Amino acid sequence: MPIPSTILIIGASRGLGHAMAAAFLEKGWTIVGTVREGGRRTLLHDLADEFAGRVEIETVDICAPDQVAALRDRLSGRMFEILFVNAGTTNNPAETIADVTTDEFVRVMVTNALSPMRVIESLEHCVATTGTIGVMSSGQGSVSNNETGMREVYRGSKAALNMFMRSFAARHAGSARAMVLMAPGWVRTELGGPDGRLSIEESVPKLVNVLLSQQGTPGLQYLDYLGRTVPW
Repeated sequence: MPIPSTILIIGASRGLGHAMAAAFLEKGWTIVGTVREGGRRTLLHDLADEFAGRVEIETVDICAPDQVAALRDRLSGRMFEILFVNAGTTNNPAETIADVTTDEFVRVMVTNALSPMRVIESLEHCVATTGTIGVMSSGQGSVSNNETGMREVYRGSKAALNMFMRSFAARHAGSARAMVLMAPGWVRTELGGPDGRLSIEESVPKLVNVLLSQQGTPGLQYLDYLGRTVPW
């Protein structure tokens, strides 16, 4: 019997990350998923009970560099077919750059742009040479598509994430790995809010299929949950 492929999902306790873990388990994969410290039971723990022996749970707060370094050390010697970083936050969508406090701006930028890239820089050695590195971006990170404004700080953080990922890809131009910035659509989650156009069930299974379709395709792509290229 072949050894199941393994994905490391950073931020799998709820929402899109938990749904991704569930979708990969249904496809026969094994999961290493992270939650934040605190001892609280999460939806990922429920998956671990349901899929005994196929889910490992690690703890990390990606905004704490010492915790990222500790996770790197704990995973030293492990190899994953996919590393996917799903972590993010938002702020008041009506808050403009003119309104936002410096502390709030820094909080969103560190969580959405700096910290995901620190995770990738720390853990990319755990990804197979022909594996995939994926990050949860957003269609709102597209500069070209921003014709309505609103969600200014969130948009800026995702645009910054996209730029940093392009820089990472440029530094690894000879790599055989696939690299994917995923835009899941506006999904009804705790982060996306109740007005999202899509349910998790309408977005995540398609998103997972798109991510898997990029395996073996070197270079960076910015794609939505239907596999369409998102303009930078």
